Amino acid sequence: MIAVVDYGVGNLYSLTCSLRHIGVQAVITREESELRAAEKILLPGVGAFGDAADKLRALKLDVLLKEQAAQGKPLLGVCLGMQLLFDVGEEYGMHAGLGLIHGHVISLAPQVGTLKVPHMGWNSLDIAKPDDPLMAGVKKGDYVYFVHSFYASDCEPALVATAQYGVPVAAVVRNGNVCGTQFHPEKSGEVGLRILSAFAKEAA
Repeated sequence: MIAVVDYGVGNLYSLTCSLRHIGVQAVITREESELRAAEKILLPGVGAFGDAADKLRALKLDVLLKEQAAQGKPLLGVCLGMQLLFDVGEEYGMHAGLGLIHGHVISLAPQVGTLKVPHMGWNSLDIAKPDDPLMAGVKKGDYVYFVHSFYASDCEPALVATAQYGVPVAAVVRNGNVCGTQFHPEKSGEVGLRILSAFAKEAA
């Protein structure tokens, strides 16, 4: 079973529907017992980094997620959920993340010239680590769907795949059992479903 973290910030319904569509049992929860019992944890997120980080801390889910990750449980962050895995987010000030992957989340706007921000739409993947478990059903050039104004930087050791949007954007990252996608797999058609399926099959 995959536990989808309910902390008041996230596209819970569409992610859960996508998991069920591929035959994966999922529960939306913030209950400690259910998160501990789950085989894997999915951390969604939309909105601003600081607000989301505050909500996790208020519910003491930050401590629980770090504990579960330290015990080896697979954890997947999606969009803002991926950004929260990093050390620091710089959206409307400096905010501490979960520190499960080293790097900083910074604004796209100064980096992309005349390109529109937020970055919204389909972009192809350039896969740096094709042997990563999440990439089992993905090939270079496959398209996925992004909606974001900030992106992870200074995280080269964790990069699994990037997408080009003025700069190389960290699209898939991993540090051991902790991984994330900047794009929305639940909005990325068959490619996104294959990534969710690969996470569901990943060994703990």
